[in-house]
Amino acid sequence: MSKFAVIVAAAGRSSRFGSQAPREKKVFRELQGRPVWLRSVEAFVDRPDVAQTIVVVSPEDLDWFKDKYAPNLGFRDLDIVAGGTERADSVLNALARVQSDIDFVAIHDAARPLIVKQWIDDIFQAAIDHGAAIPATPISSTLKRVDKTSITETVPREHLFAAQTPQVFRRELILEAYAKRGDFQATDESSLVERLGHTVHIVKGSPMNIKITTQEDLKIANALLGILPREKGLDALTPPKDKGLDWLLAGQ
Repeated sequence: MSKFAVIVAAAGRSSRFGSQAPREKKVFRELQGRPVWLRSVEAFVDRPDVAQTIVVVSPEDLDWFKDKYAPNLGFRDLDIVAGGTERADSVLNALARVQSDIDFVAIHDAARPLIVKQWIDDIFQAAIDHGAAIPATPISSTLKRVDKTSITETVPREHLFAAQTPQVFRRELILEAYAKRGDFQATDESSLVERLGHTVHIVKGSPMNIKITTQEDLKIANALLGILPREKGLDALTPPKDKGLDWLLAGQ
């Protein structure tokens, strides 16, 4: 079995979310009783193919994070790493901690807490098959390039996709991509690998794998949480609301 390391990027400033204090940042807000970052981590940490999970936190939040979430961290085998100035710097810090026996590295936004096993399975397998894979969804809206409040161009949407995470790469490949990035500040890891001339495979993503960026996104995530794809075994243990425990005890 291939061994994966997962880097969960939680060091963002949350400027578009409208908060600066650590407890108000989007990844630390609760989504139906669980922090956003923890929901993202939990999708990976218990997988048999994930050998290492690294959470990247802003340096100014680090002590607060370790204190606030000590009970969660005590029950999880997580490496906590201080982030850098930009996303690429944060991921680079985490890559330095990836174990040498790891085959693939997955980088996931902590602000995408709705990721589920089925989607991870597909992306991991595509990475094994192609060496580099990301989830993405085709653009369905008409795109406009805007200068302040005026449209300057309608951009053709053919062949355009919106990239998501987790983005997964063979370890040697992503290490090479970061070693050769120079001053280029990538907004995702795929763009760094693309610069090497390596093909990145697209896996059909789900519109439900949203990234929480604004307060409205948090409300949307809350609404989507109950309709995410679930494994059949888990569905079988969820009683219909009108039957309660009698349904489960009857084996129906």
